[in-house]
Amino acid sequence: MSRSTQQNVVVELLRVSPVADELAERFAAAGKRLYLVGGSVRDAVLGRSSNDLDFTTDARPDEIQRILKGWADSLWDTGIAFGTIGASKNGLTVEITTFRADVYDGVTRNPEVTFGDTIDGDLVRRDFTVNAMAFDVVKREFVDPTGGMAAVEARVLDTPATPQESFGDDPLRMLRAARFVAQLGFTAAPRVVDAMRSMAGELARITPERVQAELSKLLCSAHPRQGIELMVDTGLADIVLPELTAMKLEVDEHHQHKDVFHHSLVVLDQAIDLEDDDLSPDLVLRLAALLHDIGKPDTRRFESGGGVSFHHHEVVGAKLVRKRLRALRYSKEIVEDVAKLVYLHLRFHGYGNGEWTDSAVRRYVTDAGDLLTRLHKLVRADCTTRNKRKANALQRTYDGLEERIARIAADEDLARVRPDLDGNEIMKLLGLPPGPQVGAAWKFLKELRLDRGPLDHDEAIAELLQWARIQGITPPAS
Repeated sequence: MSRSTQQNVVVELLRVSPVADELAERFAAAGKRLYLVGGSVRDAVLGRSSNDLDFTTDARPDEIQRILKGWADSLWDTGIAFGTIGASKNGLTVEITTFRADVYDGVTRNPEVTFGDTIDGDLVRRDFTVNAMAFDVVKREFVDPTGGMAAVEARVLDTPATPQESFGDDPLRMLRAARFVAQLGFTAAPRVVDAMRSMAGELARITPERVQAELSKLLCSAHPRQGIELMVDTGLADIVLPELTAMKLEVDEHHQHKDVFHHSLVVLDQAIDLEDDDLSPDLVLRLAALLHDIGKPDTRRFESGGGVSFHHHEVVGAKLVRKRLRALRYSKEIVEDVAKLVYLHLRFHGYGNGEWTDSAVRRYVTDAGDLLTRLHKLVRADCTTRNKRKANALQRTYDGLEERIARIAADEDLARVRPDLDGNEIMKLLGLPPGPQVGAAWKFLKELRLDRGPLDHDEAIAELLQWARIQGITPPAS
């Protein structure tokens, strides 16, 4: 892509964004410079659309506020300590940041916020050359002091300064490198990879919240497998997700993959292929696909005859998932959803040739709950055999299970399996106050419903009274 073509791309971006032109006029009138920077410039050069408009300027934060006053629909200064002022105009959000020339203390990795005076000085301190391009919205000129355009053309991820300096300033940039490899499909420069290997341990200084945010962005990128492989190859995974590295040591029981790690990457790819195209990337499904076999290293057993088994690895895996995702500060909902999918991912393999009873199908649906659709995708993605006949047979069997679920669901509300008697009726029939005995009766009736399907009212009462007699509960005289 020639320089003139790249320039035209950004000019077109500005042409369809009158906000940028309006800002250019106001900053020029104030005698200040204004540059479009970061991902919006990079994406424009790549021919990708971007809804983010980030600007940098030589104006100080108080000057930015004065320039925007009377123009913006709203202003906020939550980032003013870092030189950033936010604004919205006609539903579009922009952030404008004063040139930065930060110095890092080398211990806490927190920057001493220092404002700079030149665009070149601001760009050189950024994480990667592909993010260190700017466009002067007043003069309509590119600024590219670190070779970002050439890096985009070569699809190479490199740092403006030496990788050691860049990662020393902020070790999270190493994980961000893996994220950009996954997001852009670029290749990390050899010197970047070397620095990541030698400095991976520095990532332990970063807070779990920042690490988790980058990991989630990586997993929701277009090419997460490439980023994950880079994490493992450089040792970053030893800090972030050490269970991934452990899986590299385990050969799966089918001997269809070099190791369980590579099997899990294939499952991740296949799960992504099953996502709905019109929806956002499914972080829960992707985490479950990547981590569904993390219990295998701890459950590997060598059997007589040369075989290898991983009995109950789904149980161990669910526990490991909870421990790791909690450490990364994922929300309780995400932790529990991923753990449940890992725990349930093997359940289907007991289905065999369709010998499950309707009761077993009901339990499968009930145990999955709101995760049933994701469980369907995870189970299908977990079929990675190279034997096409076997793969087709597994998919047909699962098709049959889904059809059975649909047939039973047509007659019963499988999404909300409840006892045939509610808590109030249980208390009335048994003469019980609220408490554990009512809960036990409710659970008994729910299990009965799962086993036998819906009962008529009189039958449910008879079963409850029989259960009560066995428990030593004497119902009141009718």
